[in-house]
Amino acid sequence: MATAPKEAENAIGLEEIHMERQEPPKGQKTFTVEEAVETIGFGRFHIMLFLIMGSTGVAEAMEIMLIAVVSPLIRCEWQLQDWQVALVTTMVFFGYMVFSIVLGLLADRYGRWKILLLSFLWAAYFSLLTSFAPSYIWFVFLRAMVGGGVSGHAQGLIIKTEFLPTKHRGYMLPLSQVFWLAGSLLIIGLASVVNPTIGWRWLIRIASIPGILLILVFKFIPESARYNISTGNVAAAMDTLRRIAKMNRAVMPEGVLREPTKERRGRFKDLIHPKYLRTTLQIWIIWFGIAFAYYSVILASAELLEKDVVCGSVAPLVQDPGDGSEESSSPCYCHLFGPAAYQTMMISTVGEIALNPLNILGINFLGRRLSLCITMGCTALFFLLLNICTSSTGMIGFLFMLRALVSANFNTIYIYTAEVYPTTMRALGMGTSGSLCRVGAMVAPFISQVLMKASFLGALCASASVCVVCAISAFTLPIETKGRALQ
Repeated sequence: MATAPKEAENAIGLEEIHMERQEPPKGQKTFTVEEAVETIGFGRFHIMLFLIMGSTGVAEAMEIMLIAVVSPLIRCEWQLQDWQVALVTTMVFFGYMVFSIVLGLLADRYGRWKILLLSFLWAAYFSLLTSFAPSYIWFVFLRAMVGGGVSGHAQGLIIKTEFLPTKHRGYMLPLSQVFWLAGSLLIIGLASVVNPTIGWRWLIRIASIPGILLILVFKFIPESARYNISTGNVAAAMDTLRRIAKMNRAVMPEGVLREPTKERRGRFKDLIHPKYLRTTLQIWIIWFGIAFAYYSVILASAELLEKDVVCGSVAPLVQDPGDGSEESSSPCYCHLFGPAAYQTMMISTVGEIALNPLNILGINFLGRRLSLCITMGCTALFFLLLNICTSSTGMIGFLFMLRALVSANFNTIYIYTAEVYPTTMRALGMGTSGSLCRVGAMVAPFISQVLMKASFLGALCASASVCVVCAISAFTLPIETKGRALQ
């Protein structure tokens, strides 16, 4: 088969393209998957896709937020020091970091749907095992395995992205934040009831139920047509597109589906190819910073609530030494969340959708880069505002706004990353970005749970500085993807 030099480097500019030997008869119309997706438009299939794939965010949020609501209990049960509590979160994200790259590479080579199913089975299995952890060491190991499984949930976002028409991506993808919010509120609500009654082990078992139920409905979502066509499986791609058109009561484009087969997929070196090197490096910086800021807010909230650190309050970190309790002689403190603390966590969590309408407008009218730059800059500002001497209500207000801003940051970078890379490396691009994201999440506990004790202002300045660097990196990204067709 002959390949022309100009054809070997297409819009992706990375992989060799091998055209089929038989060209379509002269005058016969052809269309691409992108053209088919745009022609079919938005409809009932996309609503089902949004509900099922969006619900992966519920399961992910419950597993990730679980650590914040069980930390006080395991601290008391196993008499843990601050660094040991922080290590639990760090190891969860270490597992996420390692598996994120591996699963992203496999998803580009073997399909998004298969990896998504595998990741849910893996996470549910190890999550249930965690509830039987006999010791702190086992708990840390098993939660790290859960983190590895949860890293594959990102394939749900990729499947949504690859099926959505261009003009709907900027609106539908940010709305997926509603599912993350639902999962966060659900785990906090469950914790407020389950933790004081039947304990944290049952909380973990109950939290694994949504992930198990989702596995049963994945069969209603097909493999990405863009992935199938990139592997040369034209028949499967065509069947999927016909199914979508039928559900949406729309018509297919005239002609036959024909696209070049991409022989090379999911190669790490493509991410650092000169065409994408600068974009990749800046995206990695932004992902690191956003995750660092997000989990710094969550963990700092837990620390502030656990210690009752608000201006004018003088709450002891341990029980009264005179009470003679075992906890008072422990090197750690045992201060469990009360109803007010859970209520405050829920209020601040609701902040995650407070700016969603403005975030959607910014993404679609200002563009991905400028919108992200603005929200990252505001995040830095509100981190510094946490140092202001204020009442409990004022602290809740600051945390509310911080949760809103860090959530908006995640919305924007998820969309940008999925749009900027071509199909042959989209999952790997998301996987490596997710990996750097978890590095930021691994660092966050030691700032929010360890450094914050030594220097409250120092911890806040560190978080704000990272956000400023990310804002600059977002503003200088070389590619704007607003209104851009997926490659």
